[in-house]
Amino acid sequence: MTKRHGYALLAAIVAVIVVISAAIYVGVATDEGGGQSNLASGRTAPQGPAAPASTGLWVGTWSASPVGAEPGTETNGMAGKSVRNVVHTSAGGTSARITLSNLYGQQPLTLTHATIGVAATANSAAATAGTMTRLTFGGSTSVVIPSGQQVMSDAVRVQIPPDSDVLVTTFSPTQSGPVTYHPHARQISYAAEGDLADDASGTAYTEETPYWRYLTAVDVLSDDSEGTVAALGDSLTDGDASTVGANHRWTDYLSDRLRAAAGTDGVPRYSVVNQGIGGNQILSSGLGRPADNPSALSRFGRDVLGRTNVKAVVIDLGINDILRNPDADPDTITEGLRTLVRQAHAHGLRVVGATLMPFQGHGGYSKQREDERQAINAEIRSGTVFDAVVDFDKAVRDPYNPRRFRSEYDSGDHLHPSDKGYERMAEVFDLGSLKGAVSAAL
Repeated sequence: MTKRHGYALLAAIVAVIVVISAAIYVGVATDEGGGQSNLASGRTAPQGPAAPASTGLWVGTWSASPVGAEPGTETNGMAGKSVRNVVHTSAGGTSARITLSNLYGQQPLTLTHATIGVAATANSAAATAGTMTRLTFGGSTSVVIPSGQQVMSDAVRVQIPPDSDVLVTTFSPTQSGPVTYHPHARQISYAAEGDLADDASGTAYTEETPYWRYLTAVDVLSDDSEGTVAALGDSLTDGDASTVGANHRWTDYLSDRLRAAAGTDGVPRYSVVNQGIGGNQILSSGLGRPADNPSALSRFGRDVLGRTNVKAVVIDLGINDILRNPDADPDTITEGLRTLVRQAHAHGLRVVGATLMPFQGHGGYSKQREDERQAINAEIRSGTVFDAVVDFDKAVRDPYNPRRFRSEYDSGDHLHPSDKGYERMAEVFDLGSLKGAVSAAL
């Protein structure tokens, strides 16, 4: 096949993906119920009995992408158990709402009890006194989430601090089939027997898990933030190899920097949500229907456009397209990145793109793959792919051998950064690059 014919085939495939992605986004927005068509707008969700007054702006304070069905839950799901997810906030607010997903479930998921509260201490199943708040869905304490769908709760009054752990608990009394989950949480969450969603002590939550279950987003009504940054990436964004429970992903460090500098020198007041999936590729999805680990192109509508009040996107993708495809074509990969940018621009979102970091010493390294990485990085640095560029490669590479990590930034597997490496990635980020006009064409 000639390169020209290859480009033509790629263009046709990408066109189909974009159409499907748009259809998925529209379908989710209209099928979730409870006013979820407002997910991307920042407008107030349907209000339950404890609903807040309409002050401030809705932003995403935490999020995680659904990845697949949790092994071992094929029949019972989490029937008869309370699932307590521990998540870390970016922005604070005076009210909150959550999104729950049954994307990979094969039958309706019935939840009869859900709560949100602020953790008493970091990495704890116990809630701060007076913060445990019952959630409702269209005014009801129970909700049924159809297979393949998601729902947003009503908004409730609860003071959510920034940079803190929040507990979101759900109880399902019946068998629900596979549990939709995010496996590489880098955070310990909990489960307990029986309906203990209201239990603030946390003493019965003796079952620990490295997964986030059902929960895919927490939004807050904030007086401080004016929008959300969505970080779309793979395990390097998901935070693989970072210290569990320490919130040392580069997105956590970026959130800290934005909060500290907000409103100074043109720095926007943005929260940050992490849409990283370990092993994620731009072009290819995993197996199954719906696909496990869906490609960035196919999930962009849900994981970026579907997040609340997104103003900018940071894209750090491409290394898995190289590692998992023996004959990866740098032009095809960069065209996939441009397609993501076009989708973002169509919705007025600014896009910052990251260069691909080194990986010499990793089992997948080869000269051919290194040449492919360098070719993609050259295109990214040329300014023809993204609105702005953050050079993660330059930030973490060894100055004496730029094909590999500088030792203190290497987790030891020569692919994922250490905690210091993730911090370094956030340090070199130009915070002002997140704000500005969208390019007319790239």
